[in-house]
Amino acid sequence: MANKRLKEKTFEPITPDKKYLLQVNALKTYFPIKAGVFSRVKGYVKAVDGVSFNIKKGQTMGLVGESGCGKTTVGRTILKLTPHTDGEVYFDGQAIFDLTKKEIIPLRPKMQIIFQDPYSSLSPRLPVGEIIGEAVREHKLVPEDKYDDYITSIMNSCGLQAYHKDRYPHEFSGGQRQRICIARALALNPQFVVCDEPVSALDVSIQAQIINLLMDLQEKYGLTYLFISHDLSVVEHISDTIGVMYLGSLVETGSKKDIFKDPLHPYTQALF
Repeated sequence: MANKRLKEKTFEPITPDKKYLLQVNALKTYFPIKAGVFSRVKGYVKAVDGVSFNIKKGQTMGLVGESGCGKTTVGRTILKLTPHTDGEVYFDGQAIFDLTKKEIIPLRPKMQIIFQDPYSSLSPRLPVGEIIGEAVREHKLVPEDKYDDYITSIMNSCGLQAYHKDRYPHEFSGGQRQRICIARALALNPQFVVCDEPVSALDVSIQAQIINLLMDLQEKYGLTYLFISHDLSVVEHISDTIGVMYLGSLVETGSKKDIFKDPLHPYTQALF
């Protein structure tokens, strides 16, 4: 009998399970290859090819693999930032891909993302206070008379000060910019956050501070993370479970202890 930690592709529909906040089943994201005068489709790049996993509420799943393996595309597809080709995703029992653009709007605050490059993901024309609070106002999450205090509270939770509201992104260091990105996501009171290589662009001395901040916020607010990284030491520090991706497929999943103590797949062994 095959070891359950070695993932095989499955395309059978699943039933939502309340013990999981996120369920991903047989997820596929293909990008067409076009050629010729009429741009006819000649084939597909299988960025994500039959990926399945579950994440329990309040836990962190680390998704690890080399550059180009499809791990970032998994995160973006789950959030419907990238169109999916096939498969299903359940968030808190709700089928995400069945929702229209209008129907998914109420879910947007609950599912957030922290991008790899904090500078390029922040508008240089807006002060930090507006960057963090723009979506809060859009979704009307707090009364207007409590808005300023709410934004200040979120900033303080992320290691920022109230006077930072009026400053612009270029005035901050890389670590501070990532704190701004985290505060922007946290301000919407999310349940689930995709952390897409959130420390890979930072100095090693700053990486630990951001990882510890994410862990503190998880404990304080009960957040659930999909933590995407190519750095095994970072994934080991923050994750409860780990999935290993290779060429668009999830080749192995397991607890942090199992993966690091006894990796089964040859690619997982090669990563070490």
